[in-house]
Amino acid sequence: MIPEKVKTVLDDNNLRAVEFEEGSTPTAQSASLKFGVKVGQIAKSLLFLGKNGRFYLVVCPGDRKVAGSKLKQAAGVKTRLANADETFRETDFLPGGVCPFGIEGIDIFLDEQLKIYDTIYPAAGTNSSGVPMTFEQLAAITKGKICDLTVPFETKM
Repeated sequence: MIPEKVKTVLDDNNLRAVEFEEGSTPTAQSASLKFGVKVGQIAKSLLFLGKNGRFYLVVCPGDRKVAGSKLKQAAGVKTRLANADETFRETDFLPGGVCPFGIEGIDIFLDEQLKIYDTIYPAAGTNSSGVPMTFEQLAAITKGKICDLTVPFETKM
């Protein structure tokens, strides 16, 4: 069930979440299969904790990984991936369903690689949902800072 704070943002922006069976889209790979799109179109939201005690939410393509050095440059401090308890406490969302909407008091960074897709799919607050939207809509709603934060996952030859 889509959280109320997410529904409000979606309604205010004339967007609609797509929901699937519970637990069916907790990873970018599983979400891409459900939506029938490229893994990179899944806009995964990852929470990081900085050495300064501040949290940072990174929204990036599902087929890329956050480069620590690039995030350090954007945040101005070294960070680590937040654990599940920290993620829920700070965002009210569980990992696998973190939504970049309705987040307060956390800096949001949007990876510029999301721009290459006409439609992207961030989670809508559950591990069984997504919101088809444009990068421009995501940027306007989150007021996130657009940065170069990711590198491709290494592939085995």
